Amino acid sequence: MLALLCWHAPRKRKTFQLRPTIRGIQTQAAAISNHSCCHTFTPHSAKDCILNTSTNAPAPANDSLAQDFVAFAVQCGVLRFGSFVTKAGRQSPYFFNAGLFNDGAMLGQLARFYAQRIIASGIECDMLFGPAYKGIPLVAAVAVELARLGRNLPFAYNRKEAKDHGEGGTLVGAPLQGRVLIVDDVMSAGTAVRESIALIKAANATPAAVAVALDRQEKATEGGQDVPYSAVQYVRQQLGMQVCAIATLDDLLAYLGSSTQAAQPEMAQYHTQVIAYRQRYGVTNS
Repeated sequence: MLALLCWHAPRKRKTFQLRPTIRGIQTQAAAISNHSCCHTFTPHSAKDCILNTSTNAPAPANDSLAQDFVAFAVQCGVLRFGSFVTKAGRQSPYFFNAGLFNDGAMLGQLARFYAQRIIASGIECDMLFGPAYKGIPLVAAVAVELARLGRNLPFAYNRKEAKDHGEGGTLVGAPLQGRVLIVDDVMSAGTAVRESIALIKAANATPAAVAVALDRQEKATEGGQDVPYSAVQYVRQQLGMQVCAIATLDDLLAYLGSSTQAAQPEMAQYHTQVIAYRQRYGVTNS
């Protein structure tokens, strides 16, 4: 009885809604939490984000979907500027931490960006795969979003420690089969992607493509030494797989160089620092 007296009806929460239409995908956004990053995002229709559908062509700089994604990542605190040490030991003026997309509102919006870019890329696949660990929530969220758009695909992910009870093994979810799209946050050294490729091939499936949030467009390292290609270029050119990124370092530079950001002294300083980083470690035509 006391529980009944103390019960309060839950407050209604606004939601993002993404609807497929005859001409494409139309999105309607509304704030679903108190995060500023969810209040200011303006979504796009599929017509707005249709890019070059050549299978290995990177997205052009300054495309509107990429610019909105960069702004979204900055506003959510996922993309930060300052001084950071990368996995390769480089001093970087920016840092992208997809783990900070850490609530339902942000993860749902991130999945919309992935889904729009995947559809626009023309990538063909039969299922999705998320590498442990960050790829796990990403692949689940993207699968939900694609299903909402009429592309219902099975998905799977791996655990890093083999399970010796229950279903056992390191793979969870749908059986790996057909053409597999790997969904991850970024590619730095490409280690997670290479491990994923090995797992997919071991299951007699085909690693077909990779979707990432940000292409850093910087030199990879081999044996502690810089090489003249990025991890994304290696996957495209050496492994023959398609890669699509929601945004690239060029898009980040375009964001920092925009008139709105350039008017802020601090952002103008970051723009200069990122340009210098690009000149030192960047690759061309990623």
